[in-house]
Amino acid sequence: MIRAWLIAALAMTALHASAEVFTYIDAQGNRVYTDQPRGNAKRVPLTTSNRMPATPTAAAPMTTAKKSPEQPPFHYDMLRVLLPEPDATIRSSAGELIVSITSEPGLQKGHLYRLLLDGKATGEPGVSPVFPLSNIDRGSHSLSIEILDAQGRTVERTANQPFHMLRISLAQKRQVKPCVNEDYGVRPECPLKDKPEEPKNPFLRFF
Repeated sequence: MIRAWLIAALAMTALHASAEVFTYIDAQGNRVYTDQPRGNAKRVPLTTSNRMPATPTAAAPMTTAKKSPEQPPFHYDMLRVLLPEPDATIRSSAGELIVSITSEPGLQKGHLYRLLLDGKATGEPGVSPVFPLSNIDRGSHSLSIEILDAQGRTVERTANQPFHMLRISLAQKRQVKPCVNEDYGVRPECPLKDKPEEPKNPFLRFF
């Protein structure tokens, strides 16, 4: 019986090594498997192997590090110049002007305000919403305000807002309000050098 199992095992080996297998019963009554046909041997039908040829494993695609998406720039709902009002007329002999601005929401961390006069920055950006200006030329001008981020990029900017500067000369001021003795040395348009000499008392000439 052991021999029969060994022969069967050999037959299975032959199954993989040969295209045809034959079997017969020998004189001792044992079933024999062989790849050599004999007179009384019968062909053993073979079934198709269910083994699949190994397929090459596709190389895993190289994954590139995903870049974190850039945060969209912060958006302000409102940004405008409070003072002066649009198309305002400012009267100042020294060309002085106080500009006040506001934003909604308030200025964010790392952001700065910058004031532009006729398209040019009036100074370094800062967090203060108040900008004092002086010595502005007579005539029409425009104001706009920018908000810059930490990299100096413009986050928001208003449209140009016009205003008009009237600088009254000292002579014009003296015409509107003439100088009196008490004004000399006090009012800018009434300097001491322009103060008229006081008439001398004629009786003092004899002393």
